[in-house]
Amino acid sequence: MPSPATIYDVATEAGVSISTVSLALNSPGRVSAGTRRKVLAAVDSLGFVPKPDAVARARRGVGRVGVIAPYTSHPTVARRLNGILAAVGGRPVEVVLFDQESAAQSSAPLLASLPVTGRLDGLVVVSLPLDESVAGRLTGLRLPTVLVDVRHPGFDSVHTDDAEGGRLVAEHLLARGHRRLAFLGEAQRTHLYVSPSQRRLAGYRAALAEAGHPPAQDDIRFAGHGLRPAIAAATDLLSAPGRPTAVFAGDDTLAAGVLAAARTLGLDVPADLAVAGFDDGELAEALELTTVRQPLEESGRAAMERLLGLLDAPGTPREVTLSLELVPRRTT
Repeated sequence: MPSPATIYDVATEAGVSISTVSLALNSPGRVSAGTRRKVLAAVDSLGFVPKPDAVARARRGVGRVGVIAPYTSHPTVARRLNGILAAVGGRPVEVVLFDQESAAQSSAPLLASLPVTGRLDGLVVVSLPLDESVAGRLTGLRLPTVLVDVRHPGFDSVHTDDAEGGRLVAEHLLARGHRRLAFLGEAQRTHLYVSPSQRRLAGYRAALAEAGHPPAQDDIRFAGHGLRPAIAAATDLLSAPGRPTAVFAGDDTLAAGVLAAARTLGLDVPADLAVAGFDDGELAEALELTTVRQPLEESGRAAMERLLGLLDAPGTPREVTLSLELVPRRTT
C-alpha cells in the first residue's frame, strides 16, 4: 500500500517550496493566483490531507462541513448561520466557518480561500457566487456543495427570488401614489456575477416601467457597504433638484442611511419621503421600516439539511426557492 502523500510531495509536484505550499493552504491571500492553482492542483492530484485534519478525520463517526460566508460584513448572514447550526443539532458534525470578504466589495478571485480536498466532507457557500474555476474544481473533487442566496448550474441551491422582491416594493410604493421613485444599492467592483442588489433593482425597475413610471437614471444610485457610505449617497440623491418621493434601498442598512439623510435634510418620513428596505431584521423593527422579509434562518436550515442528505446519499442537484413577504410599516 503506497504511503500517504506529504507536503514535500506536494511541493515537488507543484514545483514550489514547502513554505509556499503552507502559505497557499493556510494564507491563500499571500500567494499569487497562479501559484495557488498549481498547489491546489498538486494537492488534488496526490490526495494530500494536511496532518491535523487527517487526525480529526480519523475520529470515527465525525464529519466536517465547511461554511464559507461574508460573516463579518453582512448581518443577514448571521441569521442564516443560526439556521445552519440549528439543522446540525446534536448530530456528530463539525461546522467550520470560513469568513470571506463581501463579494460586492472584493476585486480578488472569489472564494480564493476555498479549503482543499480531504479537509471537508461537504460545503455550504452563503451569499458568495462561484466563479467558473471554483465551480469546476468543486465538481472535479465531487465535494457535496449547497449554495445559499446564489445559484450556479449543476449545484444544489436554496434562494429567494430577488427580482420578485423588487417587484413587491414597486407595487407597494405605486399603490401609495408615488410616481418618482429611486433606488439605492450596494456598489460593486466586479461584474463577474449578478448580485442580489442588481436582481432587486431589475425587478423594481421592470415593475415601474410596466406601470408607466420608469425611474430616471439619476435616481438610481450605488454606495459602498456600510451605513456611512449609504448616508453620503442618500444625501446626494435627496439634495438633487426634483428629488424622488420614495426610495427603495437594496438592504436595511442602506435604508437606515436613507432615513438618516432624510432626517438631516429636514424631510418628514413618510409625508415627504417614503423609504423601503430589504431583509427584515431587528434593525428594520427598531426603525419601523417597511421592508421585504427574507426567510433567513429557514434558508440556512434548508441548505444544511440538504447537504446532510447529500452526504448520506448523493442525488441530482435541485433548486429550492423560498417565498418573500413585504412587511409595511411606518416609513411608507
